[in-house]
Amino acid sequence: MLFRSLVRLDGYTDDEKVFIAHRYLLPRQLEQAGLRSEELEVTDEVIAAIVRGYTREAGVRSLERQLGRLVRTATAKVATGTPAPLVVDAHELSAWIGRPKVVDEVPERTTTPGVATGLAVTGVGGDVLFIETTAFPTGPDVEPGLTLTGQLGDVMKESAQIALNFVRSHAAELGLDEAALRRRFHVHVPAGAVPKDGPSAGITIATALVSLLRGEAVKPTVGMTGEITLQGQVLPIGGVKQKVLAAHRMGLTEVVLPARNAIDLDDVPEKVRSQMTFHLAATYDDVLRAAFA
Repeated sequence: MLFRSLVRLDGYTDDEKVFIAHRYLLPRQLEQAGLRSEELEVTDEVIAAIVRGYTREAGVRSLERQLGRLVRTATAKVATGTPAPLVVDAHELSAWIGRPKVVDEVPERTTTPGVATGLAVTGVGGDVLFIETTAFPTGPDVEPGLTLTGQLGDVMKESAQIALNFVRSHAAELGLDEAALRRRFHVHVPAGAVPKDGPSAGITIATALVSLLRGEAVKPTVGMTGEITLQGQVLPIGGVKQKVLAAHRMGLTEVVLPARNAIDLDDVPEKVRSQMTFHLAATYDDVLRAAFA
């Protein structure tokens, strides 16, 4: 009988991707193109620029595709008489492989009140999710309640309902107008083609709702993950390393984590940890202090 198991990888840091590219990916592309290593000079700076500007992934598949494109351009130059060695300048990458494909969308997406940045684990490693919220006045055709969109699983739907009920029941403590809570709320998680589930978006949904009701934008530097209870306790979640790596990859500099996940930070590479600030939350009050300027 044949048994199969699914192996989940945490994802690579930028430094690990640069090492893999030099050791394995670039030599393979050079061999396939019939180019000698001494004919093309690609520095660590160039590969790091490709990682940051042309790929946003946990693995290295897209990185190898971009290196292949770079090598093919070099091959064409050598074939048309350009003297070797060819030296690639990190500041002139667009001439080699086109314009950068990765846009830093976090500041743009989070400038509007009602949006918070969450962290998740998908089939390809950690990822960043934007939780968007809006509200409608009630009337003959609009009843108070909650609308959810974005291909959410049952557990995530429950998390959204718990987050809304927590916000409603603690309106005074959160500095919210209770009358404004008697509306219909819509919570949307973009990238609707990607299924999403799990309880770890609880504090992110609550923060997006608080942001909407306060009319105050969440800090664009902050990503968060954690389950919330009706009493405002923040419960631990899984996938801390993958989520932190995703936050770092997206340029976030602060991460809110459940306090009981503090031990999991030991799994995060030291270089990544040193570049980020971690807010350990035991209750939603801790999340609130970290989320808003």
